[in-house]
This record gives sequence, structure tokens and C-alpha cells, in this order.
Amino acid sequence: MNILVTGSKGFVGRNLCSVLRTMESVRLLEFDCDNVPAELEAMLGEAEVIFHLAGVNRPKNDEEFRTGNAGLTDEICAILKRLKRTPKIILASSIQAELDNPYGLSKLQAEQVLRDFAETAGALTVVYRFKNLFGKWCRPNYNSVTATFCYSIAHGQPVTISDPVRLIELTYIDDVVAALIGEIPSPDEKKESGFAYGPDLTAYPITLVELAELIMSFRESRQTLLMPEFDSPLVRALYATYLSYLEGEDFAYSLNIRTDERGSLAEMMKSKTFGQIFVSRTKPGITRGNHYHHTKTEKFMVVEGDAVIRFRRVDGTEVIEHRVAGKEFKVVDIPPGYTHHITNIGEGELVTLFWASEIFNPEKIDTYFLNV
Repeated sequence: MNILVTGSKGFVGRNLCSVLRTMESVRLLEFDCDNVPAELEAMLGEAEVIFHLAGVNRPKNDEEFRTGNAGLTDEICAILKRLKRTPKIILASSIQAELDNPYGLSKLQAEQVLRDFAETAGALTVVYRFKNLFGKWCRPNYNSVTATFCYSIAHGQPVTISDPVRLIELTYIDDVVAALIGEIPSPDEKKESGFAYGPDLTAYPITLVELAELIMSFRESRQTLLMPEFDSPLVRALYATYLSYLEGEDFAYSLNIRTDERGSLAEMMKSKTFGQIFVSRTKPGITRGNHYHHTKTEKFMVVEGDAVIRFRRVDGTEVIEHRVAGKEFKVVDIPPGYTHHITNIGEGELVTLFWASEIFNPEKIDTYFLNV
């Protein structure tokens, strides 16, 4: 199927095209501002589906709103009429089409052009009125506060909030792309005509100050090790978006390593609901542990070397033993009420990954020393 994307190098276009390129049934035609009008006409002569994403939102003057939004839409429809073609057209509009401002009026005019084309040519046209979009590849310091906040905070720059309590509604780019892909008809689908609005996409309400503080917490997590609450779809999407604004040299960061005669240990990440993960290196013959917990639980996984993990219920005498090796990827649960330790029985360093169900709290240490 021949699919044309106008505005293919814009924010929505880049994300949509990256998915379309993976679809074997799609032959992708891309049009952007570096193409010439003759190329547009050639593409319109082949396209079976058109995602019309091209538009203007930061012009030098208000007239560019009309020419870049309604004008280009009108030109596309005029060419299609001349070619006597009726591909399905999906237009990226804006909730500002409901407002009385130059940008909103130009988007409303573009919608009307599509409505007229559907009625006169018998085509199927669909309009999506997007809210505040965010996600990877969105241009900062342009027309997206989320992109600007993410870029500034990722680069250690201050952010300016003129109206901290202003409420905005955010829609994630992956939800947009999924909805657009869903508009592609199947080969055996009956061709329809008419004008329609696409369904409202998921939108997350948040104030500007909440948005800035949340993104700032992502940056601070490298020091606090406290991970965001990923049970929230908005938080997951924002965290992914924030990371996309890091420079390549900033992808990696070091952990705080604690070293003693036994070896070394570093905490990796913490979560208020998940607990924490840390890793240790232990010298040959060294034993770590000899303690128990009342409520806290743990998981041990040796990733390099050989070890023995021993347990004894604190009110009993039987010693339980598990031998583990890095090549096995075996996880050992540490139940409460069992004193336990891990001993490096190999000739080299023992590397162990630990998970604890609670973040270490020095004011409430659920750890009691007792030899196995």
C-alpha cells in the first residue's frame, strides 16, 4: 500500500514514519519542506492513504498560518480532484481549532477544506484534534513546554515557569502513532466516504510546576537512586522522553562504591514500592551476612563466580545450604526469620546482584546479626 506522509520530518511525522518503515505492506512516500511541488503531485498520484501532518505553528507572520495550514490542504485536495483520485486522508489538527486565534482559525479552515473534499469527491477524510503532544524527537524551545523542560533539565539549564499552576493536558506521541496506524485500511476493507473526527486520545492533566518537578526528579535520580513510580503511564512516557534529550556522553553515570576488606558494594536503584537493587564484589573465602530480618525479604543472584548460601531459622538448628554459580543464573529467596550468609568458595571474585523489598532506612533497620 502506498502511504504518503506530509511533514515527514516534523515531530509527529518522524515518529510515524519510523513505524511505517517497519511495515512490509507499506511503500512510504515522504513529503516535507525540502521537496518541490512537482514531487507532491507525483506522490498524490500514487498515494492510497495520506497522513497530512505538515503545517505551520510558529510563523513569521499570521498570513503564514493560512498558507501553511489551510493553503497546503487546499492545494492537496485541488491536485487530487484534478487527478480524479480519492485516497483516504487523515489530517493532524489541533484543539486550538476551537479557539478564535490565527493558528486555530487556520486549522479550522483546513478541516473545512477536507470536509468539502469528502462531500464533493466522495473521499473518506478523518481529522484528529491533538492536544499538547510530547515524546522523543520533539523540538525544544519551540512550541512544546515538555520538550523545553526535558532539554533544559537534561542539560543542567534552569527552567522558567510563568504560570506554575496552569493546567495542561499531555498526549504521548506513541499513542498518537498507534491511532494513526489504526487508520490504515486493510486490503479487503470496503472503501467508504465521508468526513469524521478521530477519537479523543488519552490525555494526562498536569500543572506546569508538577511537570517541571517530575522531570527534575528524573535528573536527580542519578544521585538519589530513587526511581520514578512507573505504575503511572504518564511517568513512564515522560521518563522515556526525558532520556531521549540526553547527550550521548551523558548516557552513562557512576555509582557510589563502598569498599572494605571484604570487597566492594554499590547501590544501583531504589523505589518506594519496589525496594532497592545493589551489587557486590566479594573476595575469595569471604563471607557476607550472618544476619536476619523480620519483614524485609531479599533475592540473591550470583552473576560471576561460585558461592554457597546458608540459612538457619533463628529458633532452630538445621542449616540449609544452596550452592550457586554465575553461569546458572539461579535466584535464591531470603525469607524473614532465617539468619543467612553468602560465602565466596571460588578462586576469583564473586559478583552478586541483590534485591531487597525495602529501601534501607538507618532509623528503622530491620537487620539483626546472628551467625548461621
